[in-house]
Amino acid sequence: MPASFDVRKAKILSELDTPDEQYEDLSPKGSVDSGVRDLILEINALPQYVTTSSCAGRVSAYLEGTKGAKGGGQWLYTSHDAVDVPVADGAVSQLLGLEDDEVAAPSEVEEARFVHLKFEPMILHILTASPKAAQHAATAALTSGFRESGINGILPSSPNHPATPMVAVRSSGLVFDCIIGYSTSISRSGPESSSASTGGDAARPKIMPMVSEGYLRTLLGIANQRFKTNEERRERFRKALLEL
Repeated sequence: MPASFDVRKAKILSELDTPDEQYEDLSPKGSVDSGVRDLILEINALPQYVTTSSCAGRVSAYLEGTKGAKGGGQWLYTSHDAVDVPVADGAVSQLLGLEDDEVAAPSEVEEARFVHLKFEPMILHILTASPKAAQHAATAALTSGFRESGINGILPSSPNHPATPMVAVRSSGLVFDCIIGYSTSISRSGPESSSASTGGDAARPKIMPMVSEGYLRTLLGIANQRFKTNEERRERFRKALLEL
């Protein structure tokens, strides 16, 4: 194994020895999702691989930042597991950070900040010890349904520094991104705030729904179906990579 690979893997594995609530990787969330934790441990048990960032898959509601300004968006809702869809009237709108109000549309599109409901499947970044190891991981991903997977850094940086390629395991086939609401007011909270998911409703602007409660239920139902497909693909990838 290249010495540079061994050093980096040792550092990552030392972090994995910390308790789950304290471990962090390079993914935006900062911590490892429970849905991929076991897979990551299995991958990292192989001498030629180590994961550097991960996301098990997620459904999220996100309010855009103010147009022309940097940042300022808000995560209104995020789940890395299938959603237990509430049945009470108006409960789905409230779950996703929308007002329990009548469906409306902005009078001026340019002034509106839109709420996006998104589903995103699993993504992994795996540092590998050699091009051969990278090719095996990429093939396992591609044949398991992660069709946008690929390899970076296949060539050595110098004769004395062998290639340690990075494999991205990803797919856009399950992704959806739907506009479900809007706000025309400026957020009073900081950039990329997550106040809605932590109970800080006073920091949020008023956010109006643009679609019906029934439509939101349908979207969450689709997201739950895609969580299931995502899990099936993840298991196929696991078996292909580990050659089970």
